[in-house]
Amino acid sequence: MKYNEALEYKKEALKKADKSVLENFHIIITPADTGESAKYIEDFSKNPDDFNDSSCKKYCSNDEYEVMSFKKETED
Repeated sequence: MKYNEALEYKKEALKKADKSVLENFHIIITPADTGESAKYIEDFSKNPDDFNDSSCKKYCSNDEYEVMSFKKETED
């Protein structure tokens, strides 16, 4: 999907998510390309506060995106 579609999809996902999902998972927009997505997630995971929704654009070569979630790292 295009970036604007992914942004709307993410907004809906955040509205529907319950508190435990929001506390335990990152819900982000990533490039649809698997390799680009992996690189984005790797960089995002190092310091999530440095990223916003549009950060994924610089990782994407074909203007195709997806919304995904993954478990937050726990700090022990």
